[in-house]
Amino acid sequence: MITHPRLRAGHGRAFPATLRPLCALLAALPLAGFAQQESSLQAITVTGSKAAVEPTGSSQVDGSAIESGRTASSDTAALLRAVPGVSLMGAGGVSSLPSVHGLADDRLRIQVDGMDLISACGNHMNPPLSYIDPTRVGSVRVFAGITPVSVGGDSIGATIQVDSPAPEFAAPGQGRLLQGQAGTFYRSNGHGTGANLSASYATEQMNLRYDGSTAQSDNYHAARAFKPAGSAASDKPDQWLGGDEVGSSSYQTRNHALGLALRGDAHLVELKLGLQDIPYQNYPNQRMDMTRNGSHQFNLRYQGRYGWGQLHARAYHEKTRHSMNFGQDKQYWYGAASNVPGMPMDTEGKTTGAQVKGDIALSARDTLRVGAEAQRYGLDDWWAPSGGGMGPDTFWNIRDGQRNRLDAWGEWEARWNPQWLSQVGLRSSRVHSNSGAVQGYNSSYAAEANAFNQRDRERNDHNIDFTALARYTPGANASYEFGFAHKTRSPNLYERYTWSTGGMAMRMINLAGDGNGYVGNPDLKPEVANTLSATADWHDATGERWGVKFTPYLSYVNDYIDAKRCSGGSGAMSACNAANLTATQGFVYLQFANQDARLHGFDLSGFADLGTTANWGQFTLSGMLSSVQGTNRTTGEPLYNTMPLHARLALTQRLGGWTGTAELLMVSAKTRVSAVRNELPTTGYGLMNLRASYEWKQVRLDVGLDNLFDRFYRHPLGGAYVGQGRTMAGTAVPWGVGVPGMGRSLSAGLTVKF
Repeated sequence: MITHPRLRAGHGRAFPATLRPLCALLAALPLAGFAQQESSLQAITVTGSKAAVEPTGSSQVDGSAIESGRTASSDTAALLRAVPGVSLMGAGGVSSLPSVHGLADDRLRIQVDGMDLISACGNHMNPPLSYIDPTRVGSVRVFAGITPVSVGGDSIGATIQVDSPAPEFAAPGQGRLLQGQAGTFYRSNGHGTGANLSASYATEQMNLRYDGSTAQSDNYHAARAFKPAGSAASDKPDQWLGGDEVGSSSYQTRNHALGLALRGDAHLVELKLGLQDIPYQNYPNQRMDMTRNGSHQFNLRYQGRYGWGQLHARAYHEKTRHSMNFGQDKQYWYGAASNVPGMPMDTEGKTTGAQVKGDIALSARDTLRVGAEAQRYGLDDWWAPSGGGMGPDTFWNIRDGQRNRLDAWGEWEARWNPQWLSQVGLRSSRVHSNSGAVQGYNSSYAAEANAFNQRDRERNDHNIDFTALARYTPGANASYEFGFAHKTRSPNLYERYTWSTGGMAMRMINLAGDGNGYVGNPDLKPEVANTLSATADWHDATGERWGVKFTPYLSYVNDYIDAKRCSGGSGAMSACNAANLTATQGFVYLQFANQDARLHGFDLSGFADLGTTANWGQFTLSGMLSSVQGTNRTTGEPLYNTMPLHARLALTQRLGGWTGTAELLMVSAKTRVSAVRNELPTTGYGLMNLRASYEWKQVRLDVGLDNLFDRFYRHPLGGAYVGQGRTMAGTAVPWGVGVPGMGRSLSAGLTVKF
């Protein structure tokens, strides 16, 4: 970590060790008769403008934005920053959580290479997008409006699909194709460094590819001091954090992936193996830090074209071994003299899934899509005794947790004429949840553990999703899409089965980064959202000179899983007391609870080609404006962690291999806050960012300057600062300090293709 409050560059951690390739042996698959075929198995030609072909209800991140974003951040979720309606909830350096139209985390369906990964952590420190490094991302697609049932399921909000690059094969007669790239980057604020390597060997029928990456960073610094400077805790006098240093914001991560693809005349089979190793990732808005996250992934997919249409199938398995404890900036309240080895907390999650779907061309007008999905998820969450009142037994937070899902769906799309398209879909889902018997550290937890063990914990949810949308394209300059969605999400295992109201145990359950403690509720019902949304898309005939999109939306959510102050806990260690009900300041203790909610807002985005000159190249102006308001209809309070009105304006210049962008971000003050959580308000701010890249034939150079004027700010979704000191005792810093954003930072990245 940085050891001086004003130090911005130099004297950071050493550059990461050389990438260690993933060693794996792949047996030859028993496939024969495979010949040439493009990885995209079906091409559909539509007469009309380019913009009319693109569905107006979805957004795809531009490839150039993905490439430049790899240098600016090691957080894959950061690639979504420019998508209208998307904001990011603060977390670790590679694990922020996307929020779309005020809905985040498990309320979104987030797929990585088609896999529905599940966060195995009481603080959701390992969300799905943390399992793919930005350097391995090939495409990003967001369905933020009416999400078709074919891409939705077990969510009430948007669907985000992040995929690695599609396999490339040698051209006919080319023989062998060997290609790859290597890259490295540096970021001044936090001394972030990293490297990545990818290489592939291909013939006309086979592709073998390896991807590896590593990244690390020290704590970052805010633009000015936001807390007193000094030691992180009284018994760590040798550790000094400057007033502007954001404690517990450092991280180190390593990712490897190996892929094998085989293709034939009308078939493609692809196998991917993934390995992740995160030695540590610290969290400024959580009381604990990630001290280990190891993941192994197996992902097999098939894609085939038949006379009746296309068939897609996938099977995958992922195992996570996750650990938490106090990082270097935090410690347990008993202090070093007690020889307490922190608070070890371990989690193991196993996810196995299968998907099959068919696209059936019934006629030139009608397409039928049908599919089925199955997912089996198991979770164990245990905390080994370590002294200081923790012991002699192991604390089982969740034991033998199960969440198994079985879905079937159908979707009918009809192109009635060149102007009208309709799509109607229905999905049926069964979600089975259960948990085994639990125990606490000692007899102080016995009453609550026994009460939990004696009750019926099995839950079966039968959920229905229904979507209907229509698109009207009156001509080459406009299209209009409008629709309705009825969507359902069942509670996750932490919302249902965490059981202890002991203060320490509750502070370990926090999916929101607000510093409060939470306890589960086995009687939670699934969330049910009814959403109306429309999109108007105006553009020139080519879709390349100018365009404007406007999307208003309204969503009513029944049985929204919010939180209420807990009281009357039966355990000897319970923090659910009378004082907790009336506290208007400080951290509080909450129980997940079903309440009703309303969210409404709009997204406005657009671009304009300002012209091209021989000397200065092409200039493009783009921007977006987004607003969302969420209200708990049961209590009348604002919903927690909704983004205030914000805008982005960017001017881009392109000349030969040069691309330069000046970006202005503007965020209004956040005054609508959740009183039940004692949520912190934030002030408005504006940030200027500069980006530039130059690309030669085989070399690309990226540079950026974020927060050009070194503006101090707190992101509205950044959470409460508990990044240093005796965080479990609540004495780290005075309550009321939000996590500040990063001060000025210079970044540079170099990529060489071969």
